Amino acid sequence: MVRPLQLEMQERYLAIVLLDLIGSTAFVQKAGAKKAAEWFQYHDSLARSLCYKFNGREIDRSDGFLLSFDRIADAVNFSLMYQKTIPPKTRLQTRIGIHWGVVVEVTQDERFVGVGAKRVELEGIAKNIAARTMSLCQAGQVLLTKEAMDRVTKRPDPFTPKTARYACVGLYRFKGVKQAQEIYAVGETIESLQPPQGSDKVKRLGGPKYIQARARDRKFLDWVMWVYWRLAVVSIILWVYFLAHILISPMARNLFLGLPYHLPIVDESVAFLVDLWQSLISKK
Repeated sequence: MVRPLQLEMQERYLAIVLLDLIGSTAFVQKAGAKKAAEWFQYHDSLARSLCYKFNGREIDRSDGFLLSFDRIADAVNFSLMYQKTIPPKTRLQTRIGIHWGVVVEVTQDERFVGVGAKRVELEGIAKNIAARTMSLCQAGQVLLTKEAMDRVTKRPDPFTPKTARYACVGLYRFKGVKQAQEIYAVGETIESLQPPQGSDKVKRLGGPKYIQARARDRKFLDWVMWVYWRLAVVSIILWVYFLAHILISPMARNLFLGLPYHLPIVDESVAFLVDLWQSLISKK
């Protein structure tokens, strides 16, 4: 007698994290299969240790990881710590997308697990939204959906880095998803917060073109450049003012610029503007 399949399904809210290794195929071609496999295993051991540290669970692995977390704060903390510590060690660039939503958690029959099936699988649109969010990311970036962001703001976590900053990067239309998605970035550098462009599966509908650095986040060189450009603008305005003042004065332009005392075009233009200004004032 054949034993019936022992499948278990339940709906639950989870934080879905999609982590993707950028350019993994090109890396394999360049490094060779064996060397690439060694680097990938090194990367995976670091990522799995970090996932365990933040109470995550590995669901699947291909050119990266599909992970789930019971708490959105753990998902964010894992992602920030990952981007900060693992790419510098592995020299592999990655991108991470996070979504909070309802998924169907499927626990597979032991017979299928015995031949290679994953013990736990996740189904539902939440997984697709997380994947689309991840596909938007630039290298080193962590993006969140509005659902994930709402959960973060309601439940702040003391283990999130103090230098971490959240920023809305725009509104996007995901292929296959009815509602437009408001996307946020979280990171510790201004580069990690910049709005990504759309792709063939994600259309950018609008949002900020650039995220400005906050005053408290600026470093010494940032302040030097901030002051430099403002002084440059003020200097240009002053030079234009003084040159214009010299140019319209016959004596000044002859003395300082060596121009003829009489410049009919300039003098007539100045006289015209003066008459126009006086007529406008008189009408008032």
